[in-house]
Amino acid sequence: MAGIKIGKMVMGVCQTNCYFLYREGEKECIVVDPADQGVSIYGALQKNGFRVSAILLTHGHFDHIWGLDALRDAACAAAESDGLEPVKVYAHEAEKELLRDAGRNVSRQAGRACVTSADVYVKDGEEISAAGMSCRVIATPGHTAGGCCYYFEEAGFLLSGDTLFAESIGRTDFPTGSMGTLVRSVKDRLFVLPEDTKVYPGHGESTTIGHEKEYNPFLG
Repeated sequence: MAGIKIGKMVMGVCQTNCYFLYREGEKECIVVDPADQGVSIYGALQKNGFRVSAILLTHGHFDHIWGLDALRDAACAAAESDGLEPVKVYAHEAEKELLRDAGRNVSRQAGRACVTSADVYVKDGEEISAAGMSCRVIATPGHTAGGCCYYFEEAGFLLSGDTLFAESIGRTDFPTGSMGTLVRSVKDRLFVLPEDTKVYPGHGESTTIGHEKEYNPFLG
C-alpha cells in the first residue's frame, strides 16, 4: 500500500496551516482545518487532481474555520455530481457550542462573524477512516474545551492544531481556554506518543514529539 503524504497551504490573516493528506499516487484526500478562502483551497486541490473525501477540524477558532463552509459546499457538489456520498466534516463533540457562537470562536472580534457546524462530532479515542486512511482522535482540551489532535499512526503524523507548536503551545486567553488543562493535555496525551512522531501544528513549522519533550520551555 502506498505511503501517506501530507501537503500544506498557509491561509488567512493568522497564517494558519491548512493540511491535506493523501496516499501517494491516489486522488482522494483529507483536509484538516480549512482556514480561509475555501473556494481557493478547493480549486488548488482540484487543479492538482485531488478530491476531498473528508474535512477534520482540530478546533473551532475563526482562523481554522473561515473557509469551511465554502470548501464543504464545493466538495459536496463535486461528490454529488459523481454519485458519491456527501463530504463530512468532523470535530470533537465538546466543540459544538463554540462552532455555533461567533463570540466564543472569536470570529466576531476578528471582524468577520462566522458560525458553522460539523456533520459528525467525535469522541476521544474514536477512529476516523476516509480516503483510504485512518486516524485516531486524541482529545486535548486547553486551547479550547473541544480541541483535539489527529494521530495517523501508520505514517507517524500528529495534526496538533493549536495545542502544540514547535517549542510553544497554544494561547489560553480565549473562551473555554485553560493553561493548566492544556499543559496536562500535552504531557498526558501527546508525550506518550513515539518520540519520532512528526507534529504538524496549526501555525508555524513542524516538529517532533521528542524535540518538544526536550526543548519546549512551556512544558518543562
